[in-house]
Amino acid sequence: MNEFELKYGMNPNQKPARIYMADGSELPVTILNGKPGYINFLDALNSIQLVQELKRTLGLPAAASFKHVSPAGAALGLPLDDTLRKMYHIAADTVLSPLACAYARARGADRMSSFGDWIALSDVCDASTARLIQHEVSDGIIAPGYDADALEILKSKKKGGYNIVAIDPDYTPAPLDRRTVYGVTFEQGRQDLLINADTMLGKLVTANQTLTEDQKRDLVMSLIVLKYTQSNSVCYVQSGQTIGVGAGQQSRIHCTRLAGQKADNWQLRHMPKVLELPFRPELAKPNRDNAIDVYIGDTPEDVIGDAVWAETFTTQPAPLTAEEKKAWLAGVTGVSLGSDAFFPFGDNIERARRSGVTAIVEPGGSIRDAQVIETCDKYGIAMAFCGIRLFHH
Repeated sequence: MNEFELKYGMNPNQKPARIYMADGSELPVTILNGKPGYINFLDALNSIQLVQELKRTLGLPAAASFKHVSPAGAALGLPLDDTLRKMYHIAADTVLSPLACAYARARGADRMSSFGDWIALSDVCDASTARLIQHEVSDGIIAPGYDADALEILKSKKKGGYNIVAIDPDYTPAPLDRRTVYGVTFEQGRQDLLINADTMLGKLVTANQTLTEDQKRDLVMSLIVLKYTQSNSVCYVQSGQTIGVGAGQQSRIHCTRLAGQKADNWQLRHMPKVLELPFRPELAKPNRDNAIDVYIGDTPEDVIGDAVWAETFTTQPAPLTAEEKKAWLAGVTGVSLGSDAFFPFGDNIERARRSGVTAIVEPGGSIRDAQVIETCDKYGIAMAFCGIRLFHH
């Protein structure tokens, strides 16, 4: 098959729509179930590149949760502790494969944004991973293959209409990318830059010249994620998973703030007061996620107020005070941050530091590099200049 007709393009009025190989060759994807749409395929083809590169570079199974052509979350297949299992609504006795751990982390990074996601897996989907996906609201999945039992589990989703796509793991795209905008064709070399610690982290420009192996892994991961995130973008990473991605903002400080708030929310979800919220047992996971987001936000009365708490909880929770949140976040450390272009001002560092950032990688090249470095030195943050911009549009 070298062509697949789509129901419509980005919007229902945009017809006709299709994906095809201009050179007449076979499409590298096989549709095993459902009928993916235009945006589904944009998510699929961006996300699969991300997880393939994470696996190739860092040597662990990887997963991504995409929404609107940017990752809501991405992660490596590292084990989940009891706290993460509670945060991600996974029972303590559930057996998870490394690939399932990767997806649980990717989905759990920003569960609000991941609602209705497109999933990418670096490895053949196994039953352990499929069982997690079975109970999440998702539009579809792409992977290099599926075990027979995993495929049957996934086919049961959405009344049998769940979108399941396999991609040829040996597919190599042409060296030139082309797209047409307003009747004009653009052409450029593919973004095939190799990202690893040796190429990206060799130029430490701060007084702190030390990066741990975990920091190196997380910084490399942040750059790989940014390579497939709509710019401007920054990415906070901790323990092999994204915890906050800021995408598509016109101002870099707004990227840093947006992603930083998401990272802070992820940290606050670790608090015992949040983990022990007395949800009604029949409450669906998306409703729990919504309630948690409101509870840790600025208007908790919307879910714990006298007139509404019984809709969500068995007993009325006590508020999470501003002082409690500030104290918890003050203890956060060990977060890594990547930026797809240089930081033009030290205010980005000030904001990142408040989310526990201790290591940064960015291209450098601003006329205010000295100010940015000085701000890092003020807080003992290690920063590397990778010397390469990673814009993606």
